[in-house]
Amino acid sequence: MTKVKTPRWAWALTRSGHFFKECLRMLRELNDVDLFVSKAASEVVRVYRQEFKLPPATRLFRDTTASAAPVGLFYYGTYHTLILAPATSNTVAKCVVGISDTLVTNVFAQAGKCRLPAIVFACDTAPELETEAPKGMVKVYPREIDLKNTERLKSFEGTVVVESLEDLRTALGRRRRELHG
Repeated sequence: MTKVKTPRWAWALTRSGHFFKECLRMLRELNDVDLFVSKAASEVVRVYRQEFKLPPATRLFRDTTASAAPVGLFYYGTYHTLILAPATSNTVAKCVVGISDTLVTNVFAQAGKCRLPAIVFACDTAPELETEAPKGMVKVYPREIDLKNTERLKSFEGTVVVESLEDLRTALGRRRRELHG
């Protein structure tokens, strides 16, 4: 593994199609980013026919090991920020109760243990939403438990939960300003 000179962004993708393409576009605007892709997110990439056209310095980590070995990078100052976007209700629920059984939930847990700021773009944030499915826009109705878990995640120290693409863009801009004075 190449040692990094300056800390990087860590971006984690889940299987959500909710603004998936837009999140990938935002990711492409960052320099020095490592991408952590869950097994399910790999499927979504194929379903939405997305190509990983990433900046040249991007390192890609896929969920292929039982122990989520890449999370060890969080202990050595490799990252300054975790972005988890988009985040499914399943991932949010696991993060809220401390289950770290995938690469993405392990990354979130380790970021918290290392006191790394995290920005989470939760998908299920309102009782009724429109989201893109492979064949077009659909209405979804998040369950009460999904909405409660999103609210619970907002109380986590060092974690900013955003509910829209504009909020995500704002949070990324704020974090850039914090990093660069």
